[in-house]
Amino acid sequence: MARHARYDRKTALEKAVGLFWEKGYHGSSMKQIEQALDMRPGSIYATFGSKDGLFSEALAAYAEQGGRELAAHLKGFDSIVDGLQDYLRGIACICGDETAAPSRACMIVKTLLESSNTHSALADQANSILAAIEESIANLIEQARVKGELVQSVDSRRLARLLQAQIMGLRSMGERNLDPQAMKDLGDDMAAILDGYRTQH
Repeated sequence: MARHARYDRKTALEKAVGLFWEKGYHGSSMKQIEQALDMRPGSIYATFGSKDGLFSEALAAYAEQGGRELAAHLKGFDSIVDGLQDYLRGIACICGDETAAPSRACMIVKTLLESSNTHSALADQANSILAAIEESIANLIEQARVKGELVQSVDSRRLARLLQAQIMGLRSMGERNLDPQAMKDLGDDMAAILDGYRTQH
């Protein structure tokens, strides 16, 4: 029975991610949450405590999934830089496909922008997640530097911050419904940033 309950909770959380990612915190009414999760209000509050609690868990789940996807993607490459470049191009392709996700904008960034003046706890959580993502990218860049893929003079944290800014901007550009080829070109341009730091061009 306990295993079944955990599975139901996980499924409900996945559905919550889809709803909040598409509509945001304020754009998701309790009625929409009930319908998306197929749960009654009492069950939602008993399981997640509140709408804020549900959103917080959904945001964390979204971020964790993104981290797992990046790690899994990089396993397919011998070169960290090649893997990162392909990952950036992949994001661009997703942003050019309006059917690929609930929203082409990043749920974390959407939360930061939406909640900064209304829900400081959620905004702080989003900011902390973005800081952790920047740190993980910086670690990957540092590993690439140590392996000799990137020049020794590269500032790993500064480059990580630049790449994160590019990704955030790209995900926002996806909301403009640009031509898929235009998004692909942006992905190629982003990937080319790393070429400027390679030990061999």
